[in-house]
Amino acid sequence: MAIRTVIADYQRMFAEGIQALLSDVPYPPLKVLGVAHSIDEVEKMSFMGIDLLIVELAMAEKSESSLLGEMKRKFPAMRIIVLSNYGDSALVREAFKQGADGYVLKSHHILELIQCIDAVMTGKTYMAEGLRLAPELKRVENQNDVESKKLLEDSFLLRQKLTRREREILSLIVQFKNNKAIAQELFISDQTVIAHRKRIMKKLGVNNSVNLIKISMDHQLV
Repeated sequence: MAIRTVIADYQRMFAEGIQALLSDVPYPPLKVLGVAHSIDEVEKMSFMGIDLLIVELAMAEKSESSLLGEMKRKFPAMRIIVLSNYGDSALVREAFKQGADGYVLKSHHILELIQCIDAVMTGKTYMAEGLRLAPELKRVENQNDVESKKLLEDSFLLRQKLTRREREILSLIVQFKNNKAIAQELFISDQTVIAHRKRIMKKLGVNNSVNLIKISMDHQLV
């Protein structure tokens, strides 16, 4: 019996390309029910009897919960493969924790994805070559290395650094509200807002409110 499959990715051309490649695979037998380009589309298609969901990690993260966790709770028999650009060990580990059965990078060969599908559909978990659940031990980096790494981080990775409360406060900071106004709106103390602001600035690598607002707008963090 063919494996009823949905491919979920914001990038339409990529998702349709994967659909075309998998349609030509003789084994394991797959029947691609469709391609979803939003969380809403995934949730609408979930009642079609999906056996396998292949999803981009950036798409799987909702504002207050994880799509992976929700799908696993609603449809425990559904197998989920993350097919993503993101290979950071913390993200890989969290994806498995939330319910992923397999994890493959978009930079891998299509055969890696096929092997992953074969493994997860037989009840195994699969982590593609080169991925880790824990970070590698690295030498101490100098300041230039740290600054270069910050420049390479994209919006998705920056958002993962912030808690839900920190993103809530950041959205008010971007509206040019001061600490007192934010405290009143969220029913917390001024000192709590100040502490959150300091942590947000430290996580995003900025040292003043002007740069904080700039990086928030540049990377669409709120």
